[in-house]
Amino acid sequence: MTALVRDPIPLPARPRRRPPVAGAASLALRPLLDPPCRAARVIAVFPSAVYLEMRGGPEPRVLAVVTSDAGRLPNAVVVVATRREHPFRAVREGGDALVGEGRVEAEGLAVRVRRWWDPSPALGGSQPAALARGVRALEDELAAAGALTAAGPAGGGLAGHPDPAALAAACAAGDLAGAVEAAERIVGLGPGLTPSGDDILCGLLVSLRLLGGAVRHGEAAVWLADWLGAAVTADAGTRTTALAATLLHCAAAGGAGAEVAGVLRFAAGHEPPAGAGQGAVRRLLSVGHTSGADLAQGVLAGCRAALALTAPGVRRAPRATA
Repeated sequence: MTALVRDPIPLPARPRRRPPVAGAASLALRPLLDPPCRAARVIAVFPSAVYLEMRGGPEPRVLAVVTSDAGRLPNAVVVVATRREHPFRAVREGGDALVGEGRVEAEGLAVRVRRWWDPSPALGGSQPAALARGVRALEDELAAAGALTAAGPAGGGLAGHPDPAALAAACAAGDLAGAVEAAERIVGLGPGLTPSGDDILCGLLVSLRLLGGAVRHGEAAVWLADWLGAAVTADAGTRTTALAATLLHCAAAGGAGAEVAGVLRFAAGHEPPAGAGQGAVRRLLSVGHTSGADLAQGVLAGCRAALALTAPGVRRAPRATA
């Protein structure tokens, strides 16, 4: 019998699994990253960031994976790569993902969390007089950058809209009802993944909470942040984008992006004076298309309100009008 010799049949190559990159995650994401893996969806992809939304569950529902040279949001995992390395070029919007057990995985993306960072900057103790000097210095830097004029904040997505000014005035007066009314009118107002109204509210809420907790006699600012934050986050998931709703929850809990945290440290007097304020303000104003200017407007309103609420007579009982 003659043996029949055939060429070997080539087997299909197994897909090579992408090796995970190291990431540093915000502590705000522990409820997502510590438990077993859950399903998520890629909702947006940019050269410097990928956004994933969890399917169900409490906030935070949106997680950002960002490059090391991108803005650091309070819900971010920062990877060891720059945008010039194109780490997200293979990720596709709308794709399925998994989040949990210390990792984030999607097609073209694999991140292993190796360390954690705190999105709530420690501002330490401060006296009202020091905060007053810091707020004046912040106003000077914003004016020098063209973001503040005699008529009020300049630029941003809601320039000329009356409600941000009404919100700032109500907060400075300790008027919770007036602040809630103005805030609810700007939730979700504006285009983009983070509408301008939400950026203003994020800057305001985190400034009230963190500076109120740092300055002596700042209890009224923290009280206002508690109740205003509860009001704007109650139904944020149905009134604005998924990312903006998560950022509002983070801000209400005291979570700040790196650029906002730098400005707050400067306003509280914890940054070296020489050039620190100018650098911090310009870094904040450079965020996004209008997000930086909107965040700056909210931060300034929060700083001014925290200072005003340290005055005698409003420390423990802010005014809640009918």
